[in-house]
Amino acid sequence: MMARSLRVAPEYINQVKSALGRNGYPSQQSLATHIELSVSIVKSFLTGKPVDYLNFVELSQELGLDWREIAYKEPEPQSPRTLSTEQQFRLEEKRDGLQQAWNIQHEKVKRIRQGLVIEDGTTNQFKLEQQFKQEEAKLVSLEAELNQIEAALQLALQIQISENKVQISPLQPQPTNGEASPFITGAPITQPRHFFGREKELKRLFNLLKRHPLQNAAIIGKKRSGKTSLLHYLKNITTTPAQQLRPKQKSDWLPHPENYHWIFVDLQDARMQSREGLLKYILESLKLQLPTPCDLDHFMDVVSDNLHSPTVILLDEIGVGLQRCPELDDGFWESLRSLATNHTGGNLAFILATPESPIEIAHDTGHGSPFFNIFAYTANLGALTQTEARELIASSPIPFSDEDVEWILTESYCWPLLLQILCREKLFNLEEEENNDNWREEGLKQIKSFTHLLDSELAE
Repeated sequence: MMARSLRVAPEYINQVKSALGRNGYPSQQSLATHIELSVSIVKSFLTGKPVDYLNFVELSQELGLDWREIAYKEPEPQSPRTLSTEQQFRLEEKRDGLQQAWNIQHEKVKRIRQGLVIEDGTTNQFKLEQQFKQEEAKLVSLEAELNQIEAALQLALQIQISENKVQISPLQPQPTNGEASPFITGAPITQPRHFFGREKELKRLFNLLKRHPLQNAAIIGKKRSGKTSLLHYLKNITTTPAQQLRPKQKSDWLPHPENYHWIFVDLQDARMQSREGLLKYILESLKLQLPTPCDLDHFMDVVSDNLHSPTVILLDEIGVGLQRCPELDDGFWESLRSLATNHTGGNLAFILATPESPIEIAHDTGHGSPFFNIFAYTANLGALTQTEARELIASSPIPFSDEDVEWILTESYCWPLLLQILCREKLFNLEEEENNDNWREEGLKQIKSFTHLLDSELAE
């Protein structure tokens, strides 16, 4: 059962406070007035004090935050089958040390290999060949040990997920007093079980990624059309355990999903808006050694020499990167293009999200890099199909009447966000056992801010 009250975890309090101004609220009073709560509740929420569960969810969504992520979680008893914190720390420390040793050894083998080419046919060749065999054997040994530790850490993670199934399983419809709502209207959807539709786009995108060379794609859609949620879904769906998905939810999009690296880059994040910060983040995500200095030339060398597995970099809010980040200039984007097309053996692809075509947004922001010409496929996000929309509505823990389902479909025009909002209002109505249609009026009021999604539908 979900606790009746929740509080913001200490490590997220600063993030929550900063979200106030970022979402256009100059004071706690303005937020409280807007969502019709007392200032004391808002103040408690912002300072990490317990507030009612529903108030916590509403405040989180209003500030564009994932309430599941920021909520304080009570530590669970340690299972005898899982690694202790100390054991896991030691394994991770050993893995990082081995990774560094592997990087150094890999560079050494590379230099000897280059020497063999130079010394071809000379008296030194035999000595170099013997040295090459010895050093390559050390490299293979390091790689085997590194893989063994990675496998142990991955197994520990799977055990933890398996043991938590009972606490997190949302698959069976249950009374909702204390249960998490399936309808998410504030933050992007990050858990695959809450994502519906986009089957056509998913099929095309994964077809571009399951064969070599990996190919690039752009996801184009209006603001709040679900671009970020789709990026998260691409990243997570193929490796999410079946127990955390809906029944029959497709996840076998890739033949060997465990081999893929997915790197999600939010260019609204200030840390991603400097060249060095972004390059370090990508290298750390790939568990590659950070060069000194971590500039573009060294970054290119490290990735070119060490990227041997399929890797997909998901660029969200690319427009922000082009408009506000002078360090991410044409030279930067040209280098990324060169990396993907010439230096990684077809193992690197980019998928970006943007409200307009990459070429247009580059032109509008004064960029002329050929990077924006490599996106041969574009997925244009519109409304869901009727079938997809009905599946989303049917995920309600309390079934809706046929009349209400049809009304939701009509008023939302099957746009995911509008569906989520109207379903949320209907679910609240059912939870409170209010036998009236007041939820419809409230639902229409709530979707009024997002009528830009309906421009094309209303014009017909």
